Amino acid sequence: MDPADHTASFTMDVLDPMYESLTRFDQNLEVSPSLATKWSVDSSGTKWTLELRKGVVFHDGTPFDAQAVVDSFNRMLDPERGLAGASRVRTIVKRVTAAGPGTVVFTLSSSYASFPRVLAVTPIVSPLADKGGQLSRRATGTGPYKFVEWKTGEYVLEERNEQYWGPRPAVKQLKWIWTSEPVLMNMSVLAGEADIINPLPPIFAEALSRNPKVRLIEGSEARVFWVALNTQRKPLDDIRVRQALNYATDRKALVRTQLRGFGTPASSPLAPADFAYDPQTRGYPYDLARAKTLLAEAGYSNGFALKIAVQEPDVDLVEALQGMWANVRVNLQIDGMEHGVFSQTIFGSPKQKAEQGIDCVFASWASDNTDPDYQLAPLYRSNQWSPSGANLGFYANPHLDLLLESAAAELDGEKRKALYRQAQQIISDDAPHVLLYYARDIAAQHTGTIPMPVRLLPGGRVELETKN
Repeated sequence: MDPADHTASFTMDVLDPMYESLTRFDQNLEVSPSLATKWSVDSSGTKWTLELRKGVVFHDGTPFDAQAVVDSFNRMLDPERGLAGASRVRTIVKRVTAAGPGTVVFTLSSSYASFPRVLAVTPIVSPLADKGGQLSRRATGTGPYKFVEWKTGEYVLEERNEQYWGPRPAVKQLKWIWTSEPVLMNMSVLAGEADIINPLPPIFAEALSRNPKVRLIEGSEARVFWVALNTQRKPLDDIRVRQALNYATDRKALVRTQLRGFGTPASSPLAPADFAYDPQTRGYPYDLARAKTLLAEAGYSNGFALKIAVQEPDVDLVEALQGMWANVRVNLQIDGMEHGVFSQTIFGSPKQKAEQGIDCVFASWASDNTDPDYQLAPLYRSNQWSPSGANLGFYANPHLDLLLESAAAELDGEKRKALYRQAQQIISDDAPHVLLYYARDIAAQHTGTIPMPVRLLPGGRVELETKN
């Protein structure tokens, strides 16, 4: 229940109605005021001053003020607390101070242009609840819903916060339940036993889209799916081989067969929901002849074998990829793993992956704040090689490192976009990943039960519209 002590998207789904951050995302995924009403940054890009909303209280009655914000961030800055989701804040924020009851000043370690987006995904917690050690079992924020009950393994119950500072939610109560069986999700929304289900597998979305009892809710394409290639192992250390695998991949067929059309073939390492996404990035069309030529130039006209690590639920998709690459004599050997083993394997060091014979990994990544720095830096910077980061194929390009560092610090939006346009093309050309597709966030709503519209935020979070 502690929003700073997890890294799971669907855990945040449950906590999101009970917590608020200093900023938030509007309908267009732009940063807008929330617990902070306005903010400014100095010319160095390192000092951010925020004015706070007045008249807000936490669910336990504690006043929301500048000191509460300072306490909420200091707990994350303290390495002794060991909060699982605090690493992003610790790498950016140097210190937080109160400049009066309604003003907070953040001093950053260096200029970081997307800081308001980081704030949007950093909930503020009650200092009283934190000191009492209650947050792990009882969410205590300022949001439009209050915590009622959590029955482990079954449900979380929330009720409308009648003292909420903003518009009151139209729905009085939220009950979150979960299942690992997509079929049960599908049946529950058809029967009206669930008002909303999320995330909805494309195979069910296709059928439900024709059912008058159900309304599909489609969010922005924020998640990029890819195969990370181990650039430190032969033959994937050869750029021609990596490019050949990209040319040998029929992305349109994957979207049609695996996503039932609920997605888009990927050409850029950024997703369309990202503000710096460049649709003009040159990707790789499906071209078997070009793939065979590149492999021949690299000395692999007779093909080779690759071992790929994949979670068991994704084996069917990788089997489709296996068939495509067989056309250029690449024997893709699939190692399907349960989640725990998979996570441990893909974040192994270069030595560990070499010992296990892991040549590539099927995975995905979505930046919950839709900012290019958090989408690109963890995956492609050379200081993010696993296990330290999510650069699972140990890719390194010094020029790209400098480019991403400059882009993260650039406060001018247009200049920042220009830097990321260059970065997207460099990554595409170097082909450390086989970029596959952008998957659309999908939820389903039973039409007879929910009286107001619903929308999806980045990462698939469901938000109910409010009314006075």
